[in-house]
Amino acid sequence: MDFSLFKEKVHHSFRLDLNAYKETQLKRRLDNFMTRRKLNAGDYDSFFKLLISDRKSYLEFLDTLTINVSEFFRDKTMFGYLEEKVLPELLARKKRLKIWSAACSSGAEPYSIAIILDEISPGQGHRIEATDIDRKILQAAAEARYTPEQVRNVDGRRLLKYFRKEGNQYVLSDRIKQAVSFRQHDLLLDPFGDGYDLIACRNVTIYFTREAQDRLNRKFSKALGPGGVLFIGASEMIFNYHEIGLEKIATCFYRRKT
Repeated sequence: MDFSLFKEKVHHSFRLDLNAYKETQLKRRLDNFMTRRKLNAGDYDSFFKLLISDRKSYLEFLDTLTINVSEFFRDKTMFGYLEEKVLPELLARKKRLKIWSAACSSGAEPYSIAIILDEISPGQGHRIEATDIDRKILQAAAEARYTPEQVRNVDGRRLLKYFRKEGNQYVLSDRIKQAVSFRQHDLLLDPFGDGYDLIACRNVTIYFTREAQDRLNRKFSKALGPGGVLFIGASEMIFNYHEIGLEKIATCFYRRKT
């Protein structure tokens, strides 16, 4: 089975669009995965049979595919701008915000936003949705237990206020956990909601082809309400933002034109 047929069969069986990923990076990750499973790199026939027959291997395949790296307040400067500029401006227009953290991984990103809102706009009942393709990582996000490395950017005051230490883990407070709802969602295949005041999708599209990036950015723009803001990763950039109805307001931040 060649790689093209493998991608077709994965799409048919699991509803995963591997064509949207950058092929060189994808092949390298899958070859490493196959080697760990004692398969020959590039043996896509045996690999597909493994995915079909072994649920645990399929879930680990999803982990490999989605690169679940997440920490609180990743890129402190950008989160500082979000806290000091973006969210206050959104709150000046609307008391209750509708927010989407797309490809949220283990939940550190939406929980970071929830912590900020708990401090600058407490008790307002903001709607924070968090989605990811990987059910396993969503379960970990709901449990909200983190390593010291994942909370390294949380200042001491917030660490005491919002976490309790259990062994070598930091457990998030129930109040912040309850502020975020999690669900499974495939960015490449599933429909988007609309009317969002803020969408955060950070350090995700860099793994996709230019065509897939453009398609997603257009869908993000349409999913924002007028004046809504898209928050992307420091290594990402939207070159055609004017064309898709956005204006750049700062590094990593784009606002939908009103």
